[in-house]
Amino acid sequence: MAMNNVNTSELQLQNNFISDIKDIIESARVSAIRSVDFHRVIMYWRMGERIVVEEQQGKARAEYGSYLLQNLAKQLEPEYGSGFTVRQLERARRFYRIFPIASALRTQFNWYQYKLLIQIDDTDKREYYEQETLHNAWTGRQLERQINSGLYERLLLSNDKESVLSVARRERIPESPTEIIKDPMVMEFLGLKRQFTYYEKDLESAIIGNLQNFLLELGNGFSFVARQRRLLLEDDEFAIDLVFYNRLLRCFVLFDIKTKKITHKDIGQLQMYVNYYDREEKLPDENPTIGILLCAAKNNTLVKYSLPENNKTILASQYQLYLPTENQLLAELKRELQNFEGGK
Repeated sequence: MAMNNVNTSELQLQNNFISDIKDIIESARVSAIRSVDFHRVIMYWRMGERIVVEEQQGKARAEYGSYLLQNLAKQLEPEYGSGFTVRQLERARRFYRIFPIASALRTQFNWYQYKLLIQIDDTDKREYYEQETLHNAWTGRQLERQINSGLYERLLLSNDKESVLSVARRERIPESPTEIIKDPMVMEFLGLKRQFTYYEKDLESAIIGNLQNFLLELGNGFSFVARQRRLLLEDDEFAIDLVFYNRLLRCFVLFDIKTKKITHKDIGQLQMYVNYYDREEKLPDENPTIGILLCAAKNNTLVKYSLPENNKTILASQYQLYLPTENQLLAELKRELQNFEGGK
């Protein structure tokens, strides 16, 4: 019996030893990859710097820059491959011009992430995505998705630019749901067809099956709590579709899914869910519960008059199953600005 205990103890020590060695190897691999990625970033930055210096020396000729890059690519591409085409050299030049201070480059970013950032002309917009990528550790694919979904523009639909940037810079934490909750919510990752007829449970199941992507769309501070949270009120039974918690707002966030245009009855039911959580689940030091009607369509005027004037806890957010175009977002921003100015 004692021998068995010794063998078990030795086996556990051996397993721990092997596990430690594996951790060392994996850590070294990750560090090596990051080091290689950043050296690539520095390589393109230095190339961009050298190209700009050379261009300035020949600035008397307008066509010099184009000639310079074409000739350089002709020399580099056969020897070093597709990473040194004219297009890549143009990116290196733009990279240096946008980020002229080498010491300010983010060691956490790879070249793919910087390629996405330098494509953004708007300085504030570019800073927003840079800050959010840094603080949320977005991968290149996640950053690309957030840019393509118009995250920055969608936040501007209900917030001013300075508040959006100050939250991204971590100068302050969000103070209201509209600083986090987007309208519309873009859920192209669900893979559902726009023409397809489905029920609330189908959309809910698709969200649960793509929970990581949905959390990315929700934004900072969200964690999943429950699905179909059952409420029994005397003889009546209800179920809240999705329950989340947001640590920045320090409150529960309840989602009620509607695949049709919402009605005042839908708003009233969600208000009941919110009231229940405020009275039965919320701790004294937590903020009031937020309820979100995630809907296929909505009547903003109906929502407005179905809720109190000082409402801050019930929101209606329209979802769409496709990525918006930049023109669509710009048109929506223009319309919201006109509505704001008209309401003064």
